[in-house]
Amino acid sequence: MTQLSAEDFLNGQLLLIDKPLGWSSFHAVNKLKWAIRKKFQLKKIKIGHAGTLDPLATGLLLICTGKFTKRINELQGQVKEYTGTITLGATTPSYDLETEIDKTFSITTISEEMIREAASQLTGEIEQRPPIFSALKKDGKRLYEYAREGKEVEIKKRSVTVSVFEIVKVQLPNVHFRIVCSKGTYIRSLAHDLGCLLDNGAHLSKLRRTKIGDYIVDIAIDPVAFADDLLGSETS
Repeated sequence: MTQLSAEDFLNGQLLLIDKPLGWSSFHAVNKLKWAIRKKFQLKKIKIGHAGTLDPLATGLLLICTGKFTKRINELQGQVKEYTGTITLGATTPSYDLETEIDKTFSITTISEEMIREAASQLTGEIEQRPPIFSALKKDGKRLYEYAREGKEVEIKKRSVTVSVFEIVKVQLPNVHFRIVCSKGTYIRSLAHDLGCLLDNGAHLSKLRRTKIGDYIVDIAIDPVAFADDLLGSETS
């Protein structure tokens, strides 16, 4: 990383971060904020991310500092690309590995052709219901709060655009994919819906965000590496 000054960060930087598995987006932002404040002895600095990644997902997180935080809404609206794995034959309440498997199904009758046909039905402009285990708000409360309390709530479907749902490889029960989609698309819901279309069950078992607009994860940096690089011997 090119050495930047306090003024650079305050005037605005767009940082490409490769979020590690198990980290929340908030955790990654805080790591950078702590390092920048420590390095330059700043009392405060504006910093935020443009699009949340779940703790169980890895990959590209765009983090804006200083005056660039005004660009967050613009960056959030860009097309995103993901790669990952959907596991057939089992469902979870969260549609991913955050919760335990609640139902299992036989996958002996499922063929690769059936999987590709189902994926094609989830391509284009589609109506999608967000998962109950999500940070969306209903009546001022996060959906995952209702879920953890065991309360049922009505979640309305919304329109999203899936421009690419490519089945990269089928190794049952695992289906490896690449998806290009609009803002607000839940890959977990696509996994769940794929299972439904196959008259079966499915959940998301691996997810990596590889691209946001023209920004790619290949040139992103780990948040710990960012802090170490910025602070140098101070973190040793």
